[in-house]
Amino acid sequence: MAEYFTDLLPRVLSRRTVLKTALFGAAGLTLATLTKGCATAPALGFPTIYPNTDDKITLPEGFEHGVVIRWGDALDGGENLDWNRIHQTVTEADVQRQQQCFGYNCDFVGYQTTPDGKHLLVVNHEYTNPELMFQTVGDRPNQWQAALQREAHGLSIVEIAKNTKGGWQYVKGSPYNRRITGSSLCEISGPAKGHPLLKTAAEPTGTRVNGTLNNCSAGKTPWGTVLTCEENFHTYFGGSDSNLTGMVKELHKRYDIPNERADRYGFYLYEDRFNIEKEPQEAFRFGWVVEVDPLSPDRAPIKRTALGRFRHEAATTVIAPDGRVVVYMGDDERFEYAYKFVTKGKYQANDRAANLNLLDEGELYVARFNDDLTGEWRAIARVEGSTITPNPNLPTAFQQDPALCFIYTRAAADALGATKMDRPEDFEWNPVTKSVWLALTYNEKRKAQATDGANPRPENVMGHVIEIIEQGNNPTALQFQWRLPLLCGDPTASEQNRQLVLYGAPTNGEVPPISAPDNLTFDRAGNVWIATDGNPGSERLGKNDGVYVLNPFRRELKMFLSGVPGCEICGPEFSSDYQTFFCAIQHPGEGAKSTADLPTRWPYGEEVVVPRPAVIAVWRRDGREVSA
Repeated sequence: MAEYFTDLLPRVLSRRTVLKTALFGAAGLTLATLTKGCATAPALGFPTIYPNTDDKITLPEGFEHGVVIRWGDALDGGENLDWNRIHQTVTEADVQRQQQCFGYNCDFVGYQTTPDGKHLLVVNHEYTNPELMFQTVGDRPNQWQAALQREAHGLSIVEIAKNTKGGWQYVKGSPYNRRITGSSLCEISGPAKGHPLLKTAAEPTGTRVNGTLNNCSAGKTPWGTVLTCEENFHTYFGGSDSNLTGMVKELHKRYDIPNERADRYGFYLYEDRFNIEKEPQEAFRFGWVVEVDPLSPDRAPIKRTALGRFRHEAATTVIAPDGRVVVYMGDDERFEYAYKFVTKGKYQANDRAANLNLLDEGELYVARFNDDLTGEWRAIARVEGSTITPNPNLPTAFQQDPALCFIYTRAAADALGATKMDRPEDFEWNPVTKSVWLALTYNEKRKAQATDGANPRPENVMGHVIEIIEQGNNPTALQFQWRLPLLCGDPTASEQNRQLVLYGAPTNGEVPPISAPDNLTFDRAGNVWIATDGNPGSERLGKNDGVYVLNPFRRELKMFLSGVPGCEICGPEFSSDYQTFFCAIQHPGEGAKSTADLPTRWPYGEEVVVPRPAVIAVWRRDGREVSA
């Protein structure tokens, strides 16, 4: 098993020295070294706002926003989903209609343009809130409520166009529009394809699976596909594991299957494949990165098993100097790990077809953070064609069945002594600083004796952000240095563990409080845009989630957007001209026990009684770039 901090080699530096150095930067790794010319770097061109509890989207003066698309909006030429009637009762026809309408809880938002000049958004639908969707659920949803939830998962691909107000609207009936749901056919590729653990009674080849579920964040590839990530897939599998034995039972336990939240969705009550008593191996077909091609509606999504199986939060790609492609990934769970995958083949800029299977061959690594502000990527396994070569230091089970390196990735990382992190979420390459930024949302379960340099706070309820500088700024490097630009918190907090610390410096009340950093993106200048998921918690800020911007050159933090009660902000993204900022307003009203005590019905309109997750666009009234 991976060691905690107290099990590591004797410290060269004391705890206080380690933390101070991590905050300010290791010797030879100062901010100026990374961002030369920072004295002339532009300041953020908007005044900060501050966290609030208002039932509206709050922005700085000079900005506007508009809803682009909401749950239930029809992607085809048909009618929108009837939210109000579904709130009362769900029919089989509603389930079929959901297959052609925008899904629920939107997370990742990916913008791209097509070869013919159209604008697309690819949007993940992470999970559903039956207590908000339906007036009566009881302890478990009924058959059609469960089926509608399943079809509200997955992804939506939708064409968008500028409107006369300066914002964006979706193009109903566009040939690019497409829904991928919890029942859509997906292919399986890579080292786990056809493995005995992926074979089921209904699909004995282990090469295909119906659906992709709990799609959290994602990433875009240089060849125009999207890597959507299956995160909390374990929450859909119910039943008893009392009759399971051996490797199957061991793996399910490590991935928290069966799960008590399965009753929330009810899939296992009506579909045998989600009931581990009836089909113990269906769960192995989830927990993957899934490649989707928005430009090819007839191409099935492909689960790329070479990227490992865990609770994937994101999959961010970058092209290395030698042409290989690197994918950075986080496992969003307390005490889990940060990973990267390096392709064997090289990106071909003028040959899209040659890139479409790059992610099936290469090497999977897991991160070890050392206390002296260095780190290393430890190889788990390499796959070349049908040959899998595991790290020779892995236990016998992985040597005898090398595909387990990719199916039982967490245990391989345990065995290699990877560093247990405080919920690794979004993991993004900053093209300006040429460094990698990792959001660690929080980990209230970390005890003082289990802290380490990269996770320095016991009972870390606020979260933090790590910056990783690969050796030579090369994403294929196996050595790196790291530091802590942001320890989240409240500048006015009396408890040190909850204070906001920016590049090692305490902040004052003029700096907005921030907690639970989740998704990241970067503007043209290299500023770090941070969307949060957890501000409303009473142990954190007790305020709405929002979007913050960290200027790493001036060490400046501002708040840009505040959401509505109960929501989290997901999928921060820019248009190609940086004049529009997109994000998702996920699960508005979450926390209410039913729609009878809702804190919001955002985005309102049409006298609906339920709040609806939606994607919004934000722009400046003067037409300049958002961060100008």
